[in-house]
Amino acid sequence: MKKDIRIAISGKSGCGNTTISKNVADALSLRFINFTFRSLAKEQNISLEEVLEKAAKDDWWDREVDSRQVALAHEDGGCVLGSRLAIWMLKEADLKVYLTAKSLTRAKRIVKREGGSLEDVAAFTEERDRQDHGRYLRIYQIDNDVYDFAGLIINTDDLSPEEISAIIIEKARRILD
Repeated sequence: MKKDIRIAISGKSGCGNTTISKNVADALSLRFINFTFRSLAKEQNISLEEVLEKAAKDDWWDREVDSRQVALAHEDGGCVLGSRLAIWMLKEADLKVYLTAKSLTRAKRIVKREGGSLEDVAAFTEERDRQDHGRYLRIYQIDNDVYDFAGLIINTDDLSPEEISAIIIEKARRILD
């Protein structure tokens, strides 16, 4: 397989973007890129919630995250870029993957990863989805509910991270071998 392959993996929070992107990058010996609002929060020494509040009022936050992801993806060599907008932002990706899952599945995964009550996490995730959707439309004219152009769409509800990763790895190998 050629090593300059670029794979973009997107999906809403709790669909497995980060886990799957890392698994695929590791399996294919590619760079893993996942610069997110969480990354920016850590850099700025503020909470994710604070970043989300700021992003609701100032497009700089989205533009900063997205431009840094794309810049990292354009560095030499192949990569797996995992982010909410990867399949839209990395236009020249060799493989675009969109991960889906039911809202309840996503909320349960987030609770398992971060803690909290299922009810609170589900409400927060629903509100974050709504805010993300509005910002993406306003800033980029991207409707993140329209992803049918992706080369691979995977419903992750009943699949393990290993199963999801294997599907993507197989598709990448078929495309580029």
